[in-house]
Amino acid sequence: MRTLRYSLVASAALLPMIAQAQQSETLDEISVVATTPVGASSGIGRGGVVAAPQAGAEQTVPPALPADTRLRGGAQPLYKIPSTVESVTASAIEQDTGTFNAVATLARVTPGLNLSDAQGNNNRVDVNYRGFQASPVQGVPQGLAVYQNGVRINEAFGDVVNFDLIPPSAIQRIDIVSSNPIFGLNALGGAVNIQMKNGFTWQGTEITALGGSDGRIAGGLQYGKQVGDWSFYFNGDGLNDRGWRYDSPSTIGRIYTDLGYRSQDSEFHVIGQFARTFFGAASATPVDFTRVDPRAIFTNPQTTTQQVGTLQVTGRVDISPTWDLSGNAYFRRYSNQYIDGNDAEFERCGNRCSTPNAIRLDDDDFPGFTRDQLRLRGANGQLIPFTAGVPYATLDTTKTEATGYGGSLQAANRDRVFGFGNSFVIGGSIDVADYSFKSSSTLGVINPNDLSVGTDPNNPFYGFVAGLGTPFLRTDGAVGYAPSAVVGSNLYMGLYATDTFDLTDQLSLTAGARLNFARITTRDLTGFSPDVNGVHYFTKINPVAGLTYRFLPGLSLYGSYSESNRAPTPLELACANPLRPCLLPNSLVADPPLQQVTSQNYEVGIRGTIPNFYDGGALSYKVGAFRNDLANDILQLAVPGNAARGYYVNVPATRREGIEVSGEYARGDLSIYANYALINPTFQFSGELSSPNNPLSDDGAIFVTPGKQVPLIPNHQFKVGFDYQVLPGWRVGMNLQAFSSAYFRGDESNINRKLPAYFVLGLNTSYQVNKNLQLFGLVTNLTNNRYATFGTFAETGAVAGNYVINDPRSTTFAQPLSIYGGVRYTFGDEPAPMQEPIIRKY
Repeated sequence: MRTLRYSLVASAALLPMIAQAQQSETLDEISVVATTPVGASSGIGRGGVVAAPQAGAEQTVPPALPADTRLRGGAQPLYKIPSTVESVTASAIEQDTGTFNAVATLARVTPGLNLSDAQGNNNRVDVNYRGFQASPVQGVPQGLAVYQNGVRINEAFGDVVNFDLIPPSAIQRIDIVSSNPIFGLNALGGAVNIQMKNGFTWQGTEITALGGSDGRIAGGLQYGKQVGDWSFYFNGDGLNDRGWRYDSPSTIGRIYTDLGYRSQDSEFHVIGQFARTFFGAASATPVDFTRVDPRAIFTNPQTTTQQVGTLQVTGRVDISPTWDLSGNAYFRRYSNQYIDGNDAEFERCGNRCSTPNAIRLDDDDFPGFTRDQLRLRGANGQLIPFTAGVPYATLDTTKTEATGYGGSLQAANRDRVFGFGNSFVIGGSIDVADYSFKSSSTLGVINPNDLSVGTDPNNPFYGFVAGLGTPFLRTDGAVGYAPSAVVGSNLYMGLYATDTFDLTDQLSLTAGARLNFARITTRDLTGFSPDVNGVHYFTKINPVAGLTYRFLPGLSLYGSYSESNRAPTPLELACANPLRPCLLPNSLVADPPLQQVTSQNYEVGIRGTIPNFYDGGALSYKVGAFRNDLANDILQLAVPGNAARGYYVNVPATRREGIEVSGEYARGDLSIYANYALINPTFQFSGELSSPNNPLSDDGAIFVTPGKQVPLIPNHQFKVGFDYQVLPGWRVGMNLQAFSSAYFRGDESNINRKLPAYFVLGLNTSYQVNKNLQLFGLVTNLTNNRYATFGTFAETGAVAGNYVINDPRSTTFAQPLSIYGGVRYTFGDEPAPMQEPIIRKY
């Protein structure tokens, strides 16, 4: 396999060299990418030429610009960046309008990126890039740093990322930058840099309305205007549908605004954003149920409600012809509430209990505790009598709120050094957040007809009790069930410097480092969990060094080494003791130390663009290889005897490695892309892990050895697609994504059957009726394949008397065949603003 990989890399490398040798033309343009979180605002360059790229954006710059036009901030020509950059533009996102989220576009075109849908809703998926995740689910290890307009949007409590809070039509472009520690905490596998539109980059008035499968109704309005040195941009959208599974509706509302001002030497923006989303059923379903009905869910309700409000100020000032200063400041308010109905294993306390007729937890799940310690008490401390034959359940509620604020400041210089080109950047950032986390469980019963969990408000032991406020369960030993109320704060600071020095006209050296400092404080308010109280400090200096060599205008070689880290989240720190497990993610009960995760990253590859490759079109290509070695990676484990409770633990070592090959061809009426990624995510240690519902475990224990695969990551990923103008005004596109099999979560020992391999086919089309009116359509899962991107294990046995789980596998089916159609109308005498071409320059 290793020989095959090297041969593939060598063969692919020779093809562009041969083609380039037959070309005498030089490139018409170069690609520019921001390499730091604080990029320069887009605007007018000195002398009145548009030259500065947006934060995190790639922009093309003609080579023959006036002498006073220059790059700003951390922007570099792509051929000088010693790592991979993957990009999607507004035009590519527009093709997926019916999905109403930009994550679908990332998955469709980006090599090495796949989606894992644990919640059965395409607005709430895990993004896996090279085996690292950005997820909206609390407790999932977050290995990607995500920025929006230069502000880190990994939320304060669990580093979660909520792409559903961002209106996709307001996005100018998304760049994924690998192996660059300058982007700070969580950039283990890379950073996702989202740049939004403003009134300087988008002008006009556009209304979009669409509808389609599962009762989806959605619409949006965007407006951009520039008047002299001022600009304004507004984007608002909304969506409502019932989902493709039972009890899984989605409701989304989002507003984004930008007020901008710029002069010849400066640019400033005031940005506001508000979003509220609501989603229904959000969990995997036992395969025994989905065999009968693919739309089936397990217990419910499982609702998620979240809100965000952000105010941000960004600015850039040219302080000399070779120095510029840029920065931002922000205030962010975030809240999330999750309500989850769950089966519960409660028993009569029995004769070994001082109160035989009281309810207690199953003592098989909690060895070492007395039955009296496992007795349940209600909201006012009363013991709860046991009733035989009742299918007991709980309504578990969590609420997270965070208020964050901070900013970044960066200076960049482009003076020549000893006659050689040089780009130096120095900057810093500070992010502060105060958060609160509350959780509680309410006694309920399972409806045997539909497995919904309900309460009886007239019964003092179920649901809401008059005069007592919100009821909650707790045990006498504060184990298993106990309300939690935790407050705390995060302080994240970073200092970084990076320099790119041109050793020759072709050879450039990049070197730099970032110092990350994290202080995490947690405090228990209930008195049940004093071990939660603590202050934790994490510090690391992460270096980066790389070389690029430009053999020809259309052929560059790059290679780099870097290090990165992430601090444990407050959730992980507060639930890290196997002797006091949490009802994940609903309770925080223990606080032994966790170590920070560190990564050593290696990357090498070639890339380039061949103009006039065929019939006037351009061919862009890339071949690369990477490896990330992680120490003290954090896993979430279930405790033996009760999979609903678990804890977090450091493991010695894991690894992600692979190769990527991609190419794109574009001419005016046609664009074609194809890419392949081989990803090999493995554990690099020997040890025992807990997986109580794994059917092949040894009394709840599984054994990991070096080379075992990390679950839920397909080894082979292939993507191909095209977009073609069939007739004037009419375009048709089709895309195919294919993924190999992957192991279930909970099967880190790789001893069970895998999730099957799958492919999914999509179709999109648009027709420009006139310069103002466009009709569009989108079909996802054209062949209506029935496949799952997420799988785990559930406890077998009877549920509420009427249902029996025999197969422990539990999966979430992907969205079935769905069809969307809509209209896009642009007001005024001019056609809709031209977006950047979909083709990406490597």
